[in-house]
Amino acid sequence: MRLRLISVFLLLTPICLEAQDNIIVSPQWLNEHLADPQLVILQPNFLRLDYEAEHIKGARFLWTNRLAFDTPEGTFNPPNATDATRLLQELGINRDSKIVLCHVRSDVSLTARMFITLEYLGLKDRVYFLNGGLEAWKKAGYPVTTELPVFKKGNYVARINPVLVDKNYVQQTLKGTGGFVVDARMKRFYDGDPTGNPRDGHITGALNIPYTDMIDSTNQVKPTAVLLKNFTTVVPDKQKEIVAYCFIGQTASVLYLTGRSLGYNVKIYDGSIQEWSRIPSLPMEKTKKE
Repeated sequence: MRLRLISVFLLLTPICLEAQDNIIVSPQWLNEHLADPQLVILQPNFLRLDYEAEHIKGARFLWTNRLAFDTPEGTFNPPNATDATRLLQELGINRDSKIVLCHVRSDVSLTARMFITLEYLGLKDRVYFLNGGLEAWKKAGYPVTTELPVFKKGNYVARINPVLVDKNYVQQTLKGTGGFVVDARMKRFYDGDPTGNPRDGHITGALNIPYTDMIDSTNQVKPTAVLLKNFTTVVPDKQKEIVAYCFIGQTASVLYLTGRSLGYNVKIYDGSIQEWSRIPSLPMEKTKKE
């Protein structure tokens, strides 16, 4: 009987451990999983110089412009599935890969944008965010290197998971009862402070959860209890979908990351205020001053 119980425990243990993993992970968690052959660490950077200066051993350089680039239609556009497949395979991403994103300095929102883009490309539940990034890794006493990793081409084929939505989706959400539109910008911009866009204020009917409330002064995501309070104060029902937006679809990605970690169903309006403010027929309002 005892042997049978031990066997059942061993069978269940990996499942339990997997279930406890959060998408926001600590340096300690990453250090414990470094030997996992399925693990791929990506360090997003604007310039290769930052990556070449220091990175976690085995980490691969991700030039952010390849997953979020500008076009005449707007800022921070994701690649199509074909181009994404080529890029992800070049990075050695396989069908069974687990990806950890490691940001540098204050690049939290940029790396959060990489997080949602990878999930948009079909990697949902297989992408992790290293809390505190490279600085937290070094502070915890773990080493960095300048050595460039050697790895094989991957076999992952991208498929679109529609977590990035358009203005029509926002309009339908505003009309329905199944979700909320949430402005991720600081409250002063939500209220109507000038931004340089054609119109100021927020999308009419949108709520406000500032992305800055999710990150502390050390560029780490705040504790779960704080995040939960920030979200439930505005959207208490986790069954309700959140469609978040910001200026260009970057800082709202922090709401996507933190909301996902809490169990919310979050999408991002990719055009954000950059697009919405330029279409006069789409409603905007400023917060009334008392």
